Amino acid sequence: MSDIHFEYPWVFGLLWLFILCGYACRARSEAIVFPHLDILLDTPAASSWKMRLLKWLSIVFAITALASPIQTNKLTIDNKEGYSIVLALDASGSMKYGFDDSYIGSFSQDSKFKLSQKMVSDFIKKRVNDQIGLVVFGNFAYVASPLTYDKNIIKQIIAKLYATIAGANYTVINDALFQAAKLFEKNRAKSKIIILLTDGQSRGDNIPFDVSMRMIKDMGIKVYTIGIGHKGDFNKAYLKLIANKSGGKFFSASDPKTLQKVYAKIDTLEKSKIQNNKYIKKDYLYELPLFIAFMGLLFYTYLLNRRATA
Repeated sequence: MSDIHFEYPWVFGLLWLFILCGYACRARSEAIVFPHLDILLDTPAASSWKMRLLKWLSIVFAITALASPIQTNKLTIDNKEGYSIVLALDASGSMKYGFDDSYIGSFSQDSKFKLSQKMVSDFIKKRVNDQIGLVVFGNFAYVASPLTYDKNIIKQIIAKLYATIAGANYTVINDALFQAAKLFEKNRAKSKIIILLTDGQSRGDNIPFDVSMRMIKDMGIKVYTIGIGHKGDFNKAYLKLIANKSGGKFFSASDPKTLQKVYAKIDTLEKSKIQNNKYIKKDYLYELPLFIAFMGLLFYTYLLNRRATA
């Protein structure tokens, strides 16, 4: 947002002094003589009203320059009602199967991972005022994106992911929770949320369960766990335990429609304020009125001398 105003508007009060002096002060008859003006003597003398116009234009523009006109450009990230949310997405080998696929049979084009990608992207579109981060896990867990307001970047990253990108054989849920919690270390949002989606059971972790949960509790993070697939695919009791210990909720989805309803339900969560930042850039514009005042005064002085010597 751009705005033009004066840094010292009170300087315009000097105009009254000049107006008062214009009526009360006695004009001097002496001319200010510029050297080598004889070559311009053939120019006709200016009329009185032109002289007065030049004088007052010079005064007005000089005072305008002294008042210091400035243009400010403001970039503000407003206080927004929203969450800081980290999405923890399972990308293990089992996610490349569909909800109804046999693990021995061929892979479905509508795999659980591709459906999850779509649901997560749609969820992000609705969270206009939120900071979003992304953690991906399989054999290992890694941060795909830190917390950011740039939803387009997050969606581009999600679109490039695929099942087995973090390894195919294990599902390190504890490691994923630990990596997600670390993203909140310097975050000041009142509501810190992890949404963890998995179709497997925790195996191959390097971080113990207690360590991850202690970090989550110390930071005041709620974890919403989503188990997708059929009975026995994921450890329901384990995911419920994570949600209950953190003050979150557990959801399960055995088909795409249910998964969509789960994200819609999470989308109705209460809001909280996030810290705002404000940046102001100032451009000083006094040069132009100062130049006009100088040129007007110069021309006025020339005409004054021309009249005196005519």
